[in-house]
Amino acid sequence: MWRLNVGCSQALKRSVRRLPKESRFFNSYAKPLAHGKPSWKSWAPIGGLIIGSAAGASLGLFGWDIRNDEFASVTTLGELESPRYCQDKGKFDEAITKLKEILKNDPECYSISKADLDSHSDSYFGTHHATEEQRPRIVLFPHNTQDVSEILKICHEYSIPVIPFSGGTSLEGHFLPTRIGCTVMVDLSKYMNKILQLDKLDLDVEVQAGVPWEDLNDYLNEQNLLFGCDPGPGAQIGGCIANSCSGTNAYRYGTMKENVVNITAVLADGTIIKTKKRPRKSSAGYNLNGLLIGSEGTLAVVTEATVKCHVRPVKETVAVGSFPSVGAAAACTSRIIQEGIQLNAMELLDDNMMQIVNKSGATYKTDWVEAPTLFFKIGGRNDNIISEVVGEVKRIAEKHGCHKFEFAKDDDEKLELWEARKVALWSVINEGKAKDSNINVWTTDVAVPLSQFSKVIEATKKELKDSGLQSAIVGHAGDGNFHSFILYNNQERSKTSKIVDNMVQRAIDAEGTCTGEHGVGIGKRKFLLEELGEAPVDLMRRLKMAMDPKRILNPDKIFKIDPEDREE
Repeated sequence: MWRLNVGCSQALKRSVRRLPKESRFFNSYAKPLAHGKPSWKSWAPIGGLIIGSAAGASLGLFGWDIRNDEFASVTTLGELESPRYCQDKGKFDEAITKLKEILKNDPECYSISKADLDSHSDSYFGTHHATEEQRPRIVLFPHNTQDVSEILKICHEYSIPVIPFSGGTSLEGHFLPTRIGCTVMVDLSKYMNKILQLDKLDLDVEVQAGVPWEDLNDYLNEQNLLFGCDPGPGAQIGGCIANSCSGTNAYRYGTMKENVVNITAVLADGTIIKTKKRPRKSSAGYNLNGLLIGSEGTLAVVTEATVKCHVRPVKETVAVGSFPSVGAAAACTSRIIQEGIQLNAMELLDDNMMQIVNKSGATYKTDWVEAPTLFFKIGGRNDNIISEVVGEVKRIAEKHGCHKFEFAKDDDEKLELWEARKVALWSVINEGKAKDSNINVWTTDVAVPLSQFSKVIEATKKELKDSGLQSAIVGHAGDGNFHSFILYNNQERSKTSKIVDNMVQRAIDAEGTCTGEHGVGIGKRKFLLEELGEAPVDLMRRLKMAMDPKRILNPDKIFKIDPEDREE
């Protein structure tokens, strides 16, 4: 009971301190109480308030969840007031002047051109699009971590929202400027795109956030190494960390969470941190890598990182098998995993996707079997090992109804076979644009336990077929993650949205996740709540408020931070 009374007293003191300082009530009664010097006259007019507060606190004993927000472990949306961002034109212009000075007033280091503001707000392949008003006021191009720190100090001082930007390939509205008229975009891709240091002995490489992952892989390839993740074309390391990317190689090399050694980041107030040094493992303190990976720029701006390198397979081939159904293909992948056969990748393209690849002409081969197809990457030290593994995969595939199985005999064939997987999204987009220049593509992903993989895909395919919308499915069959590409026009958006909602709900009901690698952004906030429940999201909000109390870093992404936010 003492605890409740202390909480009640603390809450009362906070309340009276918030009263207008010029009010007669404050000077006569509240001020002495707020400063710990109450007389009986101070208490008399507010005795009812004390009794009411004590009674309210006592309700907690009977199961009502009445929190003292100062001491709570989580923060509910209802406990917050709306964030207050800089809307004063004079103050904002003053801040912009200071931001330009940080960048030495070099016009190459900032932009207010319409083209740049537009390209930093939206993308044609994204799912959630900005309105005409949702544009940053300026795009800044810092040179280094110190520049980013100085930029954030100014934005923190003036309460200006900041959105980090690198490759701009995210799909769920991650860099959409929700705060109209007062947002600054910090683009790390223009100057912060250097590979800083490779340590071949320790198998790690230090890079800046704006390094494209393909460029990093080209560099590592010369050293017979590779970067473990392979997200969409154009993605950069900062965004890979922010969105917790993975890709086709995740089955063998892990996702971004497993491939980051350390991170250099700038917090909301400009503080620079480095999460740890370069050990492959550590039990020293909190896992700050894990906190920042997947935080989508809402907790800090990633400026540099040390990531793991992997030894490139001495030999590698690609095998392809066609199956009578998605269920048969999924059963094949499960058996391969259960038998402990180690492959470098296992990818599933459904029959619709194979048909689109044929029609698109995106690969030299245009006579793919238009059936659910598995693509396997098989590596080893020599041809004998690879041949043995290929034989084992073929054996299992044929047991599950595979009616055509082929594998690459040389490097050219290997590239040709794998190319069908890599061009999947762009083949769908090109197919849609060829029919109608106003067509849109909705790209989304979910992940489920492997035992639920075929069930969820087949239910999704049936709903898509019944809808009449053109679509295709691509799956990372080794880890239960699949993507749906749906073509639709503006009149079909609500129907498409409903299908996507059903797909995500289906995955959650199967004990899966609303997103395996795309992230939450603004598009899947409601499903994060559905997936985890309120308490874990409230904990995330508490962490956000602790690290970014002004809520300036990429506002409104992952979960709501404003009780006035009416978007789903």
